Formats: sequence, structure tokens, C-alpha cells
Amino acid sequence: MAQFDAVTAVGARAAEIDEGLRAHMNKVYGTMSVGMLITALAAWAISGLAVTTDPGLAAGQISNGTYLTNFGAAIYTSPLRWVIMFAPLIVVFGFGAAINRISAGMAQVVFYGFAALMGLSISWIFLTFTGFSIIQTFLITAIAFAGLSLWGYTTKKDISGWGSFLIMGVIGLIVASIVNIFLGSPAIMFAISALGVLIFAGLTAYDTQNIKNMYLQMAHSGDTEWLDKSAIMGALNLYLDFINLFMFLLQFLGSRE
Repeated sequence: MAQFDAVTAVGARAAEIDEGLRAHMNKVYGTMSVGMLITALAAWAISGLAVTTDPGLAAGQISNGTYLTNFGAAIYTSPLRWVIMFAPLIVVFGFGAAINRISAGMAQVVFYGFAALMGLSISWIFLTFTGFSIIQTFLITAIAFAGLSLWGYTTKKDISGWGSFLIMGVIGLIVASIVNIFLGSPAIMFAISALGVLIFAGLTAYDTQNIKNMYLQMAHSGDTEWLDKSAIMGALNLYLDFINLFMFLLQFLGSRE
């Protein structure tokens, strides 16, 4: 009888952990989705404020009949553009360093603020690519992301060893991208985009498995504050994977205005 009770308790505990894991992953994907929506709305709204068809309000011409407003000139052509370009990277590093010193609620607010800042940083795509190609690339990215994340969640293969190689690849991409800002080489940009797609595809699967494993390791602790922060950090990691995968795919699939 005692043995039966022990088996029942173990089974009940396993079911509780499985249910908790599903709730945790739902929170991760839900938080990430809200962040993506904020980014999309911010990018679209900011790009709309940056252009005008009225020559009297123009600070610079984009094409026949389309001009930059003073706001658009400030964020796309002035030195401020460098601040906007690198601000999200600085916020990510700062957020990671401060996550243990802030509450889960504050961490969520910072994440949503970061998502809006990212929208400002990538708003230029609405001036460069056609709306149809942006939507098409987004849908392709969403399908690829869903498949890669599902594989990372369900696979029995331990892919934790990928982490160090993928992070080294990200650092290499950042350095190469900064160098190519000054070189302006299409060949280097093509190579960066191709490697970027591969690296962030791998990171999508890796981060998903890592989020799952971290929850399973800490589920017994009962530290709900830590688990809430873990969900937000997991959402941030997957959000970055999606955004970068989208941006690199857009270089291949996007039709320019």
C-alpha cells in the first residue's frame, strides 16, 4: 500500500510539473508575442511620421513625390541614427545584468519598452521594402520559427552544446556588421545575412530547449518570482531570435521600393 501511495505521489508530482511547464511556455510565447506586436506597431507608426508627400514639409527627398520630414531626417540621416542603431544592443546587455536586482513586474515593463525601442530601430524597413514583401517575409519567418521552436521543445537530443558556438557566431556577426557599415560591401552583407539565418535558426531551437530545461530544473524550488523572471528572459531570447531571423531573411526575400 505504501509503495502504491509513493508511485501515486510521484505521478501526481510529474503531472503537476508538466502542467506548470505548459503554463510557463505559454507565458513565454505570450510575452514574446505582445513584444512583437509592440515592435510592429511602433515601427509602422514611426515610419509614417518620418515621411510626407508635401514638399513644404520636406527635410529631404526619398523618391519622386516622397520626402523625409524633419523627424525622419533626424532619425535616419543625422548622427542620432547611430544612437538608435546601437541602443537596443546596449539595453539587452543592461537588462541581462540587472535582471536579478529588479522585480518581475519591472522586468516585463522593461521588455515592452525595449520592444518599442526595437520598433524605432527597424522602422526604416517600411521606407526601404514593399509592404507586401515585409508581410510575406514575416509569415515565412513565423512558420520557420514555429517549426524550429517546436523541434527544440520536443527533441530528445541534447543540443546544449550548440550554445557556445552559436554565441560566438552572434559576436562574429555583430563585428562583421559594424565593419561592413564602413565598407558597404554587398558580398559581405550577403554572407552576413546567410550566416545570420543559420545562426538564429539554431538559436531558436537551442533557446527553446534551454527555457524548458531551466524550468524543469527549478520547478521544485517554488520560487515564483524567479520563474516569472525566467519566463520574461526566455521571451526576450526568443523575441531576439525571431527579429534577427526576420531581418536577415528580409535581405533575401524583400522587394525594395
